[in-house]
Amino acid sequence: MKRAMNAVSVVLSIACGVRAESPTVIASGLAQPTAVTVGLSGQVYVSLAGDRGQDGAIVLIRGGKAVPFAERLPAGATGLVAFNQWLFASCEGGIYRIDSNGKSTVWVPDDKLKSSPDDQRPIPTKPTAGPIARSLAIDRESGTLYAVCGQPWASPGVVYRISPNRNVSVIRGANGLPSFKNPCGVVMDGASHLLVADSETGSLHRLKLADGSVETIAQDIGRVKSLTWDQFGRLLFVARDDDARSGDRVFIIPRPGDKPLLLYCASQDIGQICLSPDGRNVLVPDRKGGTITAVPIRIPKEEVDVTPMPLETEVAFPDVQWNGWKGETDTGKVNVFRPIVLTHAGDGSNRVFVATHQGVIHVFPNDQSATKTSIFLDIQDRVSFREDQIEEGFLGLAFHPKFKENGEFFVFYTIKKKRLTNVVSRFHVSKDDPNRADLSSEEELMRFEKPFWNHDGGTLVFGPDGYLYVTHGDGGLGGDPYENGQSLKTMLGKIHRIDVDHKDAGKNYAIPKDNPFAGRDDAKPEIWANGLRNVWRMAFDRKTGRLWAGDVGQNLFEEIDLIERGGNYGWNRREGLHPFGPKGTGVRTEFIEPIWEYNHDVGKSMIGGLVYRGKRLPELDGMYLYGDWVSAKIWALTYDEAKKRVVANRPIKDRNLPIYSFGEDEQAEAYLLTPTPSGKGIYRFSKQSAEKAR
Repeated sequence: MKRAMNAVSVVLSIACGVRAESPTVIASGLAQPTAVTVGLSGQVYVSLAGDRGQDGAIVLIRGGKAVPFAERLPAGATGLVAFNQWLFASCEGGIYRIDSNGKSTVWVPDDKLKSSPDDQRPIPTKPTAGPIARSLAIDRESGTLYAVCGQPWASPGVVYRISPNRNVSVIRGANGLPSFKNPCGVVMDGASHLLVADSETGSLHRLKLADGSVETIAQDIGRVKSLTWDQFGRLLFVARDDDARSGDRVFIIPRPGDKPLLLYCASQDIGQICLSPDGRNVLVPDRKGGTITAVPIRIPKEEVDVTPMPLETEVAFPDVQWNGWKGETDTGKVNVFRPIVLTHAGDGSNRVFVATHQGVIHVFPNDQSATKTSIFLDIQDRVSFREDQIEEGFLGLAFHPKFKENGEFFVFYTIKKKRLTNVVSRFHVSKDDPNRADLSSEEELMRFEKPFWNHDGGTLVFGPDGYLYVTHGDGGLGGDPYENGQSLKTMLGKIHRIDVDHKDAGKNYAIPKDNPFAGRDDAKPEIWANGLRNVWRMAFDRKTGRLWAGDVGQNLFEEIDLIERGGNYGWNRREGLHPFGPKGTGVRTEFIEPIWEYNHDVGKSMIGGLVYRGKRLPELDGMYLYGDWVSAKIWALTYDEAKKRVVANRPIKDRNLPIYSFGEDEQAEAYLLTPTPSGKGIYRFSKQSAEKAR
């Protein structure tokens, strides 16, 4: 192996995150690279089969060189996955676990990779042609490992489940084993399903782990050898057709149900592929060529522009003092300022209204030199807020489209008087002070009772039709245990639409007659859209009237939705573009798929934003601004209505601050809100200087 490793040459910049605009060889001279994977901290590991008569090995690309990591592995790993501080490699003789120091142990020997005791079919004897091919996938939530084993002579193939404590079982359906002839590729599809590629039949299947049922999702796609996802829900796979002389090729499926598109075709014998550390390339090992190639994930004729915007954020209203707020309490504890909503009254006054999570609404002139605020409304005595349960509290604020005439505005908050209860209330402005609300004017319109403290939603927005739209989450905990998202008999997991200018019998509002479920006995008439987990923020595009929503994900994926009348967005049967849970499904006509998703390598809590229609930054016009609470990243996304797809998802330089929300002033300028002990929690977008952009 030493001779092979000394011959390695590496272009490390590609592997470590610099985007390749064309396929670029990042390592050459390798002795039969069979698989590549990326570790927890972005390390690139390559499995080598070695020259004839030699053991296999794993090398680590580090500091511009490929260095030995784990040696004396039989024949080289055909499957290689990383989980926490370990690598798992499938080799002749079994599945090996390799620690961070490169020490390998047999995790599951071959004699355990056979049918469970109730299936008397013996494991086939391995012929001299080679070992049973194995591909691996791992559930990153639980650490459960999955292995597929099969060759034409060993038909049918087998799918194994290997628990973290090394219990091995065969995944079988109601009528026995799923019918795979030669499974050669496997990848998780959400947390409760696998995608299994059958090289013998040229088909792709979805395997439900709960019951072993199999759904064929693609056919006649060639002899598939390897599968991987990118960060945005696009499936990549390696296949060749029946003419072996054509070599192996890398294909991409942009969205579930789409036809595969050719991405790369310049390799002779491709092994297991994986995503590069930066997520922009797929790393392709060529066994015969002895190379690793970084192939940019650029879909032919369907490219998505991911170049950074020359923008950043800067503190807005830097001198403003928040009336009644201090950075520390009387006992000396830090008192975080928590701006949760920024909006305007739409009355021509150009005032800015900022509501805090605790229940105070501030008002001040829309002037960057503003120095103080007035308290428009203070209902802290009515709002239930705890720092360890931050999905409750004061969550939503919207002004009536005719506020200038009627003085009405609406709030959404968690009440103190009754646990686990949110309300939507109407208030009026004071008759003698436009900068102060009438505290005694509260009129409760809607009440949401929920089983758990989290997933409250809370956005209030008026649509171009003059109706009030209200979002509420699925009721909390995790996984929607009561299946509220799919039930039309509950108000949870929905977007609602009500008429606040009229009242139906027994209600302080009316049901618009064109609501999709109005008049039905089996549904709540307020519902506008369902199948939503926790739409934390939604907004109407001022120009087009489109309703945009960011739905916070559960285990693995975050999503952006365009909300339609009566639309069902799939939760809890779908999470993003993937099946969710034991009842999860693939693409169904009754579900509307998100226009965009990202996985939890990118961020873990979608903060929906708004479509920019201001004048300060014309390069942002028509782009949807959104971010992520956990990763603090910010993007500007463009959706092409004619093409029905996203054509740009461009990052904006962030300040590594948690993002509470986005807001918009009367001039349609956008803001970003973040909790802060300094009180400087309002940011606006600005151009980067030439120096900063470098």
